[in-house]
Amino acid sequence: MLRFSLRLNNDLPVPEYVRLARAAEAAGFDQFWVSDDLFLRAASVILSAVAVATQRIQIGTCIVNPYTLHVAEMAMMAATLDELSGGRFNLGIAAGAAQFLKWVGIEQTRPITALREAIHALRLLFGGERAALDGQFLRWTDEAYLRFVPPRRHIPIYVGALSPNMLRLTGELADGGLPLLFPPEHYARILPYVQEGLAQGGRALESLDLAACVWCSISEDRAAAEYALREKIAYYGHALSPLIWEALGVQAADFAAIEQAAMVEGDLKKAAALVTPPMLRIGILGGARDLIERLEGLVALGVRHLSLGPPLSDDPYTMIELVGREVIPHFRR
Repeated sequence: MLRFSLRLNNDLPVPEYVRLARAAEAAGFDQFWVSDDLFLRAASVILSAVAVATQRIQIGTCIVNPYTLHVAEMAMMAATLDELSGGRFNLGIAAGAAQFLKWVGIEQTRPITALREAIHALRLLFGGERAALDGQFLRWTDEAYLRFVPPRRHIPIYVGALSPNMLRLTGELADGGLPLLFPPEHYARILPYVQEGLAQGGRALESLDLAACVWCSISEDRAAAEYALREKIAYYGHALSPLIWEALGVQAADFAAIEQAAMVEGDLKKAAALVTPPMLRIGILGGARDLIERLEGLVALGVRHLSLGPPLSDDPYTMIELVGREVIPHFRR
């Protein structure tokens, strides 16, 4: 069956996520993901509250990284959240964005190696084994092991991927993938890289839960929906990969003034006003019919997991209810 998931940034009060997760569960979504961007609310705390307040929907981080969160603590968090949620936790991990890591003086060295070793260590720890490692990124003794038994010995690991090499790593090692599709049709460009990794790992595409992660802003008020999307582009656009900029027909230099306004001056409204029409192609704007038409194109390409992400709408509750009433039933029929 086609999967649907909801992704949110970690910029709202914690009780808001509880209400949103309950709404998503009632609407028929299968997964609920929350980001862990620097200096916003901690995803682990948010997801703890969500785990207690829901019964069926899977929860996950999108994403944590081994530069700001030590892999040992990542394993502790994942195993504890899996315990709290009754086996509903998925660990979303990636290398993080170099532009944000520089805020805290961290250099993103050897990101592919870091992710590869982190995944290997996590699998050992979740399996109840000792993670003695002598790698380039992780150097652990045989005293590295979880002192409690997770309810599942294989907590699913999803990789957030943008670059070709990270997409290949997703296919080779991960249980799932969270590639950002900017624009949504970018799926056709990223799939060959994932397939190369699958081939290297001797795996089939069916073994990987590859989520088509799109941004959308769905509302009857198009102006309000467009502004919500402009804000997200203003905050995150400069940190995206060259592969995505190329797909949108823009360059890094196009984001210079936007980054200055959003990150240096702290004026997100000014930054949003500088977003250009080509940049708006990054996501899906309009009503339910617009969303269905664009998602049908992805399903035609073979997508089996549709993941809807922020800004979602000027009113996310209305959007969730709309998707549950019209979009999910349309595809599951």
